[in-house]
Amino acid sequence: MDGIIGWAKTFFALPMETKMLAPHPPIGTHHRGYSPPGLEKVIQQEFDPDKIVQSRKKAPDAKESFESGKENDKVMPNIWLPDGILPGFKEACLDYFWTCYKVELNIFRALALGFRIDEEYFTEYHSAADNQLRLLHYFSVPVKDVEEGLAPRIGAHSDFCSMTMLLQDHAGGLEVEDPHNPGEFKTATPIPGSLVINAGDFLMRWSNDTIRSTIHRVRAPKHMYGTDCMTTERYSVPYFCSAHNLSAVVDSVPGTWSETVPKKYEPIFLRSSDIR
Repeated sequence: MDGIIGWAKTFFALPMETKMLAPHPPIGTHHRGYSPPGLEKVIQQEFDPDKIVQSRKKAPDAKESFESGKENDKVMPNIWLPDGILPGFKEACLDYFWTCYKVELNIFRALALGFRIDEEYFTEYHSAADNQLRLLHYFSVPVKDVEEGLAPRIGAHSDFCSMTMLLQDHAGGLEVEDPHNPGEFKTATPIPGSLVINAGDFLMRWSNDTIRSTIHRVRAPKHMYGTDCMTTERYSVPYFCSAHNLSAVVDSVPGTWSETVPKKYEPIFLRSSDIR
């Protein structure tokens, strides 16, 4: 864990022209490579054209990122720095990716046992390891700018995937919405040696809303609100876990519905849901 955070710090400390040698493609569905500041603004899913226009007028997120996946992905190939520029970086990302994949499968096995279904129920849908590793660097900005929306870090949103495993450094700022009190956010205090597990929208649908997806955001640590301080730089590494078995149909998990608790969602083919 400390190793990948260290590599993130080393990568983002490179000159901008060097990082841009591994650019994120213009297309929004190829989540690989480096995204510079000002390129992204994360919001919760929005389909109202007027609201989308208004969101685009607001300040972009004050962060930069680098994304990668498995090395043999033909649909979404990795985009690395040229050989010799940052030796060991590629290998570190791939090593962490596959370590997380092992953890992911064990979490899904534990989840299946909790539902009292076959232990490999969820892992069979995640066998392709079509996951996404993202290194994130949030800049040091005035706390007032974060509070006033002039330098947002990342807005409140849920993840589309099945599950996200988030590694964060000591800086703080991550907040999770209380599912019982919408609009009220609680601090997700960093715990050394731990991962934050966020359920995604897909798992919520899959579990017939038994497990709710997590609305979360990154702001300034709450103890800094109302001060003239600068936020501490923040580094985090989310690992997005996606189901991807194109021949499979996903229906509500057995035991999450009955005659008195009907299914809330229709069965779907994974092919139709794959918008990675």
